[in-house]
Amino acid sequence: MDDILIRGGQIIDGTGTPARDGDVAINDGRIVAVGDCSGRDAHRTIDASGQVVSPGFIDIHTHSDFTLPLNPLAESKIRQGVTLEVVGNCGYSTAPVLSGKAEALQDYLGAGAPWLDYGPRTFSDYLDSWPDISVNTVMQVGHGTLRLMTMGLEDRSPTSSEMSHMESLLEEGLQAGALGMSTGLFTAPGNYAQTEELLALAAVLKRHGATYASHIRDEANHVFDAVREAISIGETAGVRVQLAHLKLSGTDNWGDVSSLLSLITEARERGVQLFADQYPYTAGTNPLRNLLPVWVHAGGVDAMLERLRDGESRERMRGDILQNGLTNFGRVESWHAVRIAISPETPELAGQTVGQVAEARGIDQLDAACDILLEDRGHTRIVVTSMDEPDVQRILQSPMILVGSDGNSLAPYGVTSQGKPHPRFYGTFVRVLGHYSRDMGLLPLHTAIHKMTGGSAQALRLINRGTLEEGNWADVTIFNPDTVAEVATYDDPHQYATGVSTVIVNGEIAIDDGDHTGALSGRVLRRGPNGVG
Repeated sequence: MDDILIRGGQIIDGTGTPARDGDVAINDGRIVAVGDCSGRDAHRTIDASGQVVSPGFIDIHTHSDFTLPLNPLAESKIRQGVTLEVVGNCGYSTAPVLSGKAEALQDYLGAGAPWLDYGPRTFSDYLDSWPDISVNTVMQVGHGTLRLMTMGLEDRSPTSSEMSHMESLLEEGLQAGALGMSTGLFTAPGNYAQTEELLALAAVLKRHGATYASHIRDEANHVFDAVREAISIGETAGVRVQLAHLKLSGTDNWGDVSSLLSLITEARERGVQLFADQYPYTAGTNPLRNLLPVWVHAGGVDAMLERLRDGESRERMRGDILQNGLTNFGRVESWHAVRIAISPETPELAGQTVGQVAEARGIDQLDAACDILLEDRGHTRIVVTSMDEPDVQRILQSPMILVGSDGNSLAPYGVTSQGKPHPRFYGTFVRVLGHYSRDMGLLPLHTAIHKMTGGSAQALRLINRGTLEEGNWADVTIFNPDTVAEVATYDDPHQYATGVSTVIVNGEIAIDDGDHTGALSGRVLRRGPNGVG
């Protein structure tokens, strides 16, 4: 007798093929049959009539390492069908932490994870102490964290001994089972690294068969050069490359998606192992301080705060922004395009734009941004609208592009419910299924599902996951294709998705008839024969 039998659904198996009618049988955490299961019986039978049965969705780019220890139910993600999250992105990881460096890391990550406490630990310690959670998790080592542990926020190249230290820290993380290394080259300290430094670390990745994932150096005015740098690292070192949240940001750069996608296509045709993901929105989210010129960050948070207080430095910032736009986001209409998501010291500002705060205080918009940062000690987080909807749609339609939320697992209660975060944290996957596939018809449903299941599993080299096949782990999502939808908005983001009835993780039901069962059956998937290839 099987543990679970899913009957009468439309099976979209994650391989990119269209739907077919059939059943799915699950036993001992694995899929044991797909197709006609009329002769089988089970302890629990789920009637999936009128619903789609698909693999659980893989969120290939997230920052849920900031929240899963506090919200192990992973509610904003699993309620939209996500069964696996890849964390440690954009150069940020919460390990390793060296003795005496915990406070520096806490300050560094304060705008993304102000609620976490840090203590000395190796990456192996980190993986071993990961709590029981509802979703599978794949970890990465953050290059920014390695640099911070080795040389702080100094704007220079590492010495030979410092380079060796970063390599040894990365080696330890990879030996512990990390997927690879991520970079955040758009802000300090990642932007201080030259390509040669990254190639040296990529050589370590190559030895372990690990992956290089990058929030590239610029997503706006110099996006093509930044993509070329990532491609060059992959091609030179012979490592897999994952381009994070592909976009054309800033009004000066809109409309050239064809050239951007061609750059990726040409590299893949040369044999570069190159993948890319996208969140399907016109707005991004970041610490407010990252919108300022990169020189503002040199020397750490205290040095940055001193510059924010200095009138001459503000004038220099104003000139740089007038000439180049916001760092990594490019030119936006005004500071009214920058909405405060979380302000630790002035939570009443959440939902207001920097422009609105400036008007209320009767001051210049940049002065308002600087003052807010000073009040929050640099830990303000914002949502900034900087992309063009037609560009977003064309990127989404490309068969090369996978789906990643670039967001944390949250819930409308507890510590992770604060502020007004980006709605993508609650709605990325159902937005693709509902708004873009069903309502707009931009891509067939089976193609949309492939982008968030089998396609991502291939990019990550997941073992026995990502498709509905006999022998694979039973990560399964069941949803109503007519009602699946995003509910979260920019004004009211803490709202769960609708239309997802059942989610199964490693053979255990986590979402049952739309409600969380409390199951914590997720696993840390380490590089190796039983997790990630």
